[in-house]
Parts: sequence; C-alpha cells; structure tokens
Amino acid sequence: MRPAILDHCSGNKWTNTSHHPEYLVGEEALYVNPLDCYNIHWPIRRGQLNIHPGPGGSLTAVLADIEVIWSHAIQKYLEIPLKDLKYYRCILLIPDIYNKQHVKELVNMILMKMGFSGIVVHQESVCATYGSGLSSTCIVDVGDQKTSVCCVEDGVSHRNTRLCLAYGGSDVSRCFYWLMQRAGFPYRECQLTNKMDCLLLQHLKETFCHLDQDISGLQDHEFQIRHPDSPALLYQFRLGDEKLQAPMALFYPATFGIVGQKMTTLQHRSQGDPEDPHDEHYLLATQSKQEQSAKATADRKSASKPIGFEGDLRGQSSDLPERLHSQEVDLGSSQGDGLMAGNDSEEALTALMSRKTAISLFEGKALGLDKAILHSIDCCSSDDTKKKMYSSILVVGGGLMFHKAQEFLQHRILNKMPPSFRRIIENVDVITRLRTWTPD
Repeated sequence: MRPAILDHCSGNKWTNTSHHPEYLVGEEALYVNPLDCYNIHWPIRRGQLNIHPGPGGSLTAVLADIEVIWSHAIQKYLEIPLKDLKYYRCILLIPDIYNKQHVKELVNMILMKMGFSGIVVHQESVCATYGSGLSSTCIVDVGDQKTSVCCVEDGVSHRNTRLCLAYGGSDVSRCFYWLMQRAGFPYRECQLTNKMDCLLLQHLKETFCHLDQDISGLQDHEFQIRHPDSPALLYQFRLGDEKLQAPMALFYPATFGIVGQKMTTLQHRSQGDPEDPHDEHYLLATQSKQEQSAKATADRKSASKPIGFEGDLRGQSSDLPERLHSQEVDLGSSQGDGLMAGNDSEEALTALMSRKTAISLFEGKALGLDKAILHSIDCCSSDDTKKKMYSSILVVGGGLMFHKAQEFLQHRILNKMPPSFRRIIENVDVITRLRTWTPD
C-alpha cells in the first residue's frame, strides 16, 4: 500500500551545523545529518558506563562525554553558570549493582573538574522508594536498555536481592518492529540503524502497545512519517495481537534474541581498590591470624552448602532462579581463599567452583520480569521481610508504561508466588503510576 502525501515538507529540519560546533547534545545530536562529519557517542549503555574498544570508548573519554552532557544541561535547563557550581552541592544516584571504580571516577570528576563544593552518593532504588513516599518495597526499574530489581527495607537496599537484567524498553521496540514486519508493515524502508526510524518505532510502541488481554482482533491504525528533507507521509495498516505480544516479551525475554552478553547480573564482591585504606582486601591483609581463622571457618561453612545444589541444578535447571538462595547469590572472588591449609583448602576450593558454576549458569539465563521479582524477594533474609515485599511492588522507569501493565504484573505475581505466602498476604499492591499529591 502506497502512503498518502500529507505535505511536501515534513516540517522537521536537520540540526544546523554550519558554525561547526565542537559537540552537540541530546535532541540536537539525534537530528544531525548523517552526511555531517560527527561521531555519536553513547556514554551509558545497559545501565553502566559504555566502555568499548571503539572511538570514545575508554573510561577517560566516557567520563569526558558525561561531563559535557551534564555541563550542557546545567547551563541550558537550570541556567546555572559553570563558574557558580562552587556554591552548589549535588546528589549522584548510582545503580544498586555498581562498579566501585566507576563511582570513584565520577565523584572525582564532579568535585575536581566540574567544581561542585560537595556531593552525596546514594543508591537509586532507595531514593526512588523514599521519593514515592514508601519506606519498604520491592522496586522494579524498567529502563530503556536495562531492568533492575531490588528489595528496600527501611531505607536499606538488601545486597542479596539485587538483580540487573540486560533488556528494557528499546528491546520491546525492536521486538514490536519484528512483529509488525511479519504482519505486513507498510513502511518498507524502515531500518534499525537509522536514528529517525528508531524514534518512529519508539513512538509506535508507546502509541499502540498495551497489556490488556481483553483487547483482541484486528484493528486499523495509521501513522505519519516526518523525516527532515522529506515529504510528510501517512501510512495505514492493521495490527492484532502484535500490540500485546511485544510488551509481553519482558516476561519472555528469550524473544528479544539478545546474544553475546550476560542476561542477568548479580551483586558480586568488590575487586578491591589499592588506594582505599578502608578497602576490604586491605583490611583482610592487616587482620590478625585469629580474625583470619574465624573468617575462614565461616567461609568454609557457607561454601559447603551449594554442593548439593549443584546436583539439583543438572536435573532442574529450569527452576534455578527460584532455588537460588541468598548465600549462593553473594559470590565473587572469595576473600578467604588463601587462608586455609591442607584438605580444608581443597574442599573449599571445590565448593567455591561449584558455586561459581551455578552462578555462571544463572547469569546466562534470560529471566522474565516476574521471575526476577520473585527471585529477588525470595532472597530476603526473613519471612516478615518477604511478606512486606510481596505486599508492595513499585515499578519505576519508562519501560513498562503500557495500558493495564499494573493489573498484568499483579496477576502474574499472584499466580507464581509461593502458596505459603499466597494464603497470608491479603493484597499484592503493584504501583506503576504514582498518585499526584501535595503536602498539607
């Protein structure tokens, strides 16, 4: 079907680069003509600093890009001259699963290069919880490229409950495009490598997709394409269950077809910082022999537990997320590996390898959003805490803002939670849109 021409001029223009600006930020960068000699940098990817081997991929270059973006936003939108930042303090929100070295470099950049007089570093899950007027909740952050889950109780983010999933709203857009192609998407020239087409697909997802299972059957839709230096076009097409199937991929992430990276990231122990006198590795090296022996005994006891778990893993790998407990989640390089002698050391090493194998398999799995929430809550230390988390699930971020998303997620959590909690929990409160309120 050929499109209708609405206007011979779309009304949109490429960013004016005739004065050869050194850099462009935000919308201006997206609307740069591909024929102009600019490289587009994405300093953050999948919720972490985008360190890669290509141009602008070093840690120094990524930090420089972030400094440019923040400085531009402060001057343009807050109207604060950079020379006045010495009179201001700032709050830096970091992911729950963070790289300590990256946080250190960001703080150094904010204080030493941008010139702020002070800084508070806090985890985004705790700030989102208090910002929503809650004290305890299971917080689910569905972003554009990553989804994180964490349980917060009385302002404390429980370490063992932290998960980061390598998919988000942009993957839903890509999945929706694939489904529309199978349904006869009329805009044949659409390319995922084209910035304008990616913005169009995001708009179509936000306009048409939903999680209302009562809506069925084919429906007629239309959309406009207004690319710079092109006529404005109107397309018409029909869609059915594709509008429901695309956002449902968040619960069946194998649909995204993401390969070559870990799908699930857990909280690991820090690798250590030689410049930090309070670093755990440094403190361990300066402990007395009695303290080291006591810690080694505790590590050996905890390491011996997952051996039987590995045997279950081979037969029931599909149940791995539900079967992992908090002591298996908090892995990483053991702090006491070299503190045991003889057979104890060999047994502990064998157990440690078993635990690392279990975690490696777990991190390779594509956990659905509902299973990730259930796993995170199951890693809480007590039944009382689990009950709190099941009773209050807060969804933030823009990746799950679909019609009926609240009811859909609530239904899946209710059906999959352990029967022992289903009997005692009166209501599972899933909050996807905060109520507007004003203080008295």
